[in-house]
Amino acid sequence: MAAPEAAGTRPRRPGKKKAAEAVDESELLTVPDGWKEPAFTREDNPRGLLEESSFATLFPKYREAYLKECWPLVQKALSEHYVNATLDLIEGSMTVTTTKKTFDPYAIIRARDLIKLLARSVPFEQAVRILQDDVACDIIKIGSLVRKRESFIKRRGRLLGPKGSTLKALELLTNCYIMVQGNTVSALGPFSGLKEVRKVVLDTMKNIHPIYNIKTLMIKRELSKDPELRSQNWERFLPKFKRKNLKKRKEPKKKNIKKEYTPFPPPQPESKIDKELASGEYFLKESQKKRKRVEEIKAKQAEAVKKRQEERNKAFIPPKEKPVVKAKKASTEKKIDIEAIKEKVKNAKKKKLGALPMEEVKLKMAADEKKKKKKK
Repeated sequence: MAAPEAAGTRPRRPGKKKAAEAVDESELLTVPDGWKEPAFTREDNPRGLLEESSFATLFPKYREAYLKECWPLVQKALSEHYVNATLDLIEGSMTVTTTKKTFDPYAIIRARDLIKLLARSVPFEQAVRILQDDVACDIIKIGSLVRKRESFIKRRGRLLGPKGSTLKALELLTNCYIMVQGNTVSALGPFSGLKEVRKVVLDTMKNIHPIYNIKTLMIKRELSKDPELRSQNWERFLPKFKRKNLKKRKEPKKKNIKKEYTPFPPPQPESKIDKELASGEYFLKESQKKRKRVEEIKAKQAEAVKKRQEERNKAFIPPKEKPVVKAKKASTEKKIDIEAIKEKVKNAKKKKLGALPMEEVKLKMAADEKKKKKKK
């Protein structure tokens, strides 16, 4: 027998219990601010790995010189995690392998990502960050997303932006390093940022401009700073963009209009004999038929000659002349005073260019005469 229930207590409903469990799970999933996962050390795996693992990747010819130069740095960075790295310039490949001293099982995966990034033109200074615990990478293949090569190049350029401004804005908002090279986009950074980068890249290849996604990311960044809004739904704050310039489907020149369905078969086309019978040509003699054909040919020739003659005569037709515009006579409303002009010319002739006026000349002459008298 089951024990009797205590007075004042009610049996719990199964629905409420599930809801409480769901709340607990959601609380467990939230990561507290400033929390960091402890590093994986030798104490966590003192015996090392059971077997040797290795990964290899090919690299293009143009990367050979750079990889040859920075390979000692790559080996030094991987030796800290006890992973060997070999560069084969003849085959054009990079290989990473674990050793007996390797204790971190995920170190070989990070080493594989490192050589993949180096092959995709990511500089060593950025690619070496993949060896950190809180950094991941994503190589997005965009070559097969667009059919036409011209539109692919245009959309890839749109992702970069003028002087790389769009790509720089995306890097700042997602805290990721992004490298667009050939048919791939390599991204390096935190997991949340990589998710956003992939979404923006795929949307850009689907002919959605990256500026719309950048605006949304900027709003999300501001909302995440507010502790009250952090747990709420942000749909009401985010902008909703509608596609306005939808391309209309080109209509064909020749439209096939469907005829109305009839159970009866189409009428049989008339044969040559039927046509001759209808026109009465069938009953004509061979000589009459021949004469009729010759007449038709002559009529066609006469029409062609007439058209040709008209085209030739077009060259001899004079063009229409423009009407001659008569020049307007100069208006004689303002009368010119000729006598006043004559007086001005006479005065100008009397005066030499740059000469002193007459009064000054007389004064000067009188002064000179006085000086002469004094000298005598």
